[in-house]
Amino acid sequence: MLTTLGAPERRRLKAIRKRSNAEPEPEPTPVATSRATIIDVGAPFPGGAEAQTWLDRAGEDELATDLAVLNRALHAFRLATADPYVNAVGRRQALVARVGYGAGEEVAEGLWTNARELAPESARRRRAAVLAPQARLAAVLNGRDRALACEELTLRARLDLDHGRDREAALQVLVALDAALAELSGESLEVQGRLAELRGQREPVAVAAQAALAGPLSPQQREAVEFTVNRIEAALRARAVTKV
Repeated sequence: MLTTLGAPERRRLKAIRKRSNAEPEPEPTPVATSRATIIDVGAPFPGGAEAQTWLDRAGEDELATDLAVLNRALHAFRLATADPYVNAVGRRQALVARVGYGAGEEVAEGLWTNARELAPESARRRRAAVLAPQARLAAVLNGRDRALACEELTLRARLDLDHGRDREAALQVLVALDAALAELSGESLEVQGRLAELRGQREPVAVAAQAALAGPLSPQQREAVEFTVNRIEAALRARAVTKV
């Protein structure tokens, strides 16, 4: 169940559109948010006691399963609408995350009989881990470093893998690998050592990509794809360290 919360009234939108001048110091504009309720109807609880027992132990694993369901729906919507700007959502994008149970009429409206809120992931990170991406961002924006095509391609392959789209990941990682071998060729000795390992993955990845054109991957082919994504990510991390 998907619900939009806090949407402005249509008549107010029309009034806003008629305005020609913007305020010098405008107030923050309220924005609509979306509520996604994932309802598992496969195995209803026999009674309230069983439901409460489940709730007492439910947590991040159940939330991860629900996010996977939501992202499959978003991916299908992306394809159905041919809208490239519909993207997957992750745990960190959730303003609030809850697990709970309820009767059919309740959950159909995004409500519940009993629920609890899951605490967000810890934001505490080592200072170096926080500053490194900021330093790289500044370097890319001011032209001291360049954004690589293999970085974007690898991110797309990782997203496909994480969401069970193995065929898409296989096709994506073949291009990502070729781009990485070309773009990282002049980097540090540590990166060069990682590239030597990646060159050995070119053939198994090409085989997996060819198989993806015809149907599902074998377990061995998927393993080759995931291993290659992991190693490209490691090479990019090694490059980032030398650029900071």
